Amino acid sequence: MEHIFDNKLNERISNGQLRSLNHFSSPIDFFSNDYLGLSSVKPKSISHKGSTGSRLLSGTSSISLVTEFKLAKFFDCEAALIFNSGYSANLGVYSCIPSRGDTIIYDEYVHASIRDGIRLSFAESLSFKHNDLTDLEKTLKKSKGNCYIAVESLYSMEGDMAPLRGMLNLADKYDAKLIVDEAHAVGVFGENGKGIVHARAIQDRIFIRIVTFGKAYGFHGAAVLSDEKIKQYLVNFSRPFIYTTAPSEDFYHRIQAVVFRKDIYSRQKALHDNLTFFREQESEMLISEPNSPIQVLRGVDLESLQIIAKRCIEKDIFTKLIFSPTVPKGKECLRFCFHSFNTAQEISLLKNILFT
Repeated sequence: MEHIFDNKLNERISNGQLRSLNHFSSPIDFFSNDYLGLSSVKPKSISHKGSTGSRLLSGTSSISLVTEFKLAKFFDCEAALIFNSGYSANLGVYSCIPSRGDTIIYDEYVHASIRDGIRLSFAESLSFKHNDLTDLEKTLKKSKGNCYIAVESLYSMEGDMAPLRGMLNLADKYDAKLIVDEAHAVGVFGENGKGIVHARAIQDRIFIRIVTFGKAYGFHGAAVLSDEKIKQYLVNFSRPFIYTTAPSEDFYHRIQAVVFRKDIYSRQKALHDNLTFFREQESEMLISEPNSPIQVLRGVDLESLQIIAKRCIEKDIFTKLIFSPTVPKGKECLRFCFHSFNTAQEISLLKNILFT
């Protein structure tokens, strides 16, 4: 057994891909998911009451029910069910909703949590080429039983958006259900941060949305947005929800404190102004959409990417090369996250490193 572990770890070391847990601090933040700078926000109400069990035992408090009710109203859906993390929310949905004889069709670039949820499902699964509507339709023709399409509205390793309207049209044509992960979109896009789905006014056509609080909201946890019947089904059959200890009451206070803020628009505007300034100088190496908080640098050889990464670190801009299996082989890249609090001087410094 130890021989197997050694071989696997040594392979990572030789490829320069060994992951490790390191504490680092940098005066310039182009690496965190704290897009709106909300990670330092503290709720006014602190109960200091810990959790006492799972939600189905003693872990459902009045504040948890109120928070779910407010989230559902805010995101314009019938019901919301809170999970401890975005990872567990995706596991909870995909391992539960699709059944034996059904088909899950997923974008090849969906997050690992979606893939792991699909592995736990008894449904068949098929992938389609990233954001490719033609390939999606070809794949839909192969589906059996109830069909579910799994996508993200904004992809974290590409910085691009899904063609959701085209996907919905295909879903309608083939009687499929669209499930959209909005992890990197809520807070950043839409009125008061309601996400890309809401910004495109298609929330009534989406079967399930997953919104997380660990990106733009600077916290953790997630909510599944659906109709009331789907929520009831998850409460009864979703194992990652049923068999998890509930969060503390402070967890729900914090969610309300960051999601329902009145200054979300001003923070959004500051973020998008920063992106406009950064993208003034176009580059073929930038593959992301101009208004995405995730800007991905690709299109040069690996050695050049390593040189750029080294130059960034020398200027106190922390960054890491993104390797396989996080991205496919040959798609290694540098990934920069932008925030409402980045200064013009910081962005100018980054531009000089990348483009001169």
